[in-house]
Amino acid sequence: MPLPAPSSRKHLHTRAIDYRGYEREDGLFDIEAHMTDTKTYSFSNDWRGRVEVGEPLHEMLLRLTIDESFVIRDVVAVTDNSPFQMCPDITPAYHTLVGIRMGPGWRKAIRMKVGGIQGCTHLTELLFPMATVAMQTLWPILSKRRKESKPSPDRRPGIIDTCHAWASDSPVVKRNMPKHYTGSE
Repeated sequence: MPLPAPSSRKHLHTRAIDYRGYEREDGLFDIEAHMTDTKTYSFSNDWRGRVEVGEPLHEMLLRLTIDESFVIRDVVAVTDNSPFQMCPDITPAYHTLVGIRMGPGWRKAIRMKVGGIQGCTHLTELLFPMATVAMQTLWPILSKRRKESKPSPDRRPGIIDTCHAWASDSPVVKRNMPKHYTGSE
């Protein structure tokens, strides 16, 4: 369902964000993010001179390499376009995320390592959804492995109670994981 028709308006800004997950041949996984900010008008910039219509004011890329336990093994951060010459200088700071595990406390760990003046607002914001992208990337692979290794049918799956659809009393859990359904019949 589309949004309701808006009031009369003028398009000024576009932020495009693309996330992708990859399985590598070495058994690790790459989770990548690419963000661009563009304007529908040209404007002056003290460092770059003139920024033309559609030319990125911001363009940042991140790659997290993780293992199947969601532990970060490597980080590559790149700033291709920015409003200030010094912006790309902070990208090496993102390597401090190596060793952190995506999971409970993910956002707090990010803020402690690269929050505020220790990082770039835009690169740091890209990190938050990367855990969800990682889960979406690895879920089918890890789920298949669990089925093949015949896990205990009594073990409560981690997905339960992570959102409205996967609430332990929802029809989704009742249908897909009936042993873990807590709603009324």
